Amino acid sequence: MATTEKEFLIPRSLSRAQVRDVDRRAIDDYGMLGLVLMENAGRNSAELLRTLGIGGRVTICCGKGNNGGDGFVIARHLENAGVDVQVLLCVPSFSLMGDAKVNLGILEKANTPIIAPPFDWNTELAGSDWIVDALLGTGTQGTIREPFVSAIIAINSAKRKVFAVDLPSGLDCDTGQPLGTCVRADHTATFVARKMGFDFPGTTEWTGAVHVIDIGVPRSLLQRL
Repeated sequence: MATTEKEFLIPRSLSRAQVRDVDRRAIDDYGMLGLVLMENAGRNSAELLRTLGIGGRVTICCGKGNNGGDGFVIARHLENAGVDVQVLLCVPSFSLMGDAKVNLGILEKANTPIIAPPFDWNTELAGSDWIVDALLGTGTQGTIREPFVSAIIAINSAKRKVFAVDLPSGLDCDTGQPLGTCVRADHTATFVARKMGFDFPGTTEWTGAVHVIDIGVPRSLLQRL
């Protein structure tokens, strides 16, 4: 099928600044709620995981930002589908804010297995068949620090199937270069469009197969970029 002019206007990849702009405009200009965007991202990522043939235990490693919030939504939808899920918090629960805190609260009320620090990453990941990396998102810059360094090293050492949310934690969104240490994913579910850094040679070493996930952002917004 021939590509129409309208389809051509949709960006193939987004920079860090464009990702922020899409979120801001969706909320401020279109009246979308951040919780809705997070719900769409997490639900559609969970559906993709199921199509990839997940089995056994899925361990979802979550940070405190929106990437972690996406992970909480993934956990809820997988658990609803009968998947054996556990959530590992990289930071104390009291440090979470905004939409991520809301979605963590839902899991707590649902009695979803949640493990908060301190714990041994290697021990908790050992019984996993799949690991979901929802630690750090596109806004990450500078050298990765603790507690994320230990979490990333443990994920890579576990030798399990790894599914990264939006991009592998520790990968620079714009350059595609590791920020010191970086998750090696088998699959990456990236939102709205590919990230600019994915287009550089060698990036698939970190991302694995890239799947673009729709989160409900209006098409007209993307055409304005």
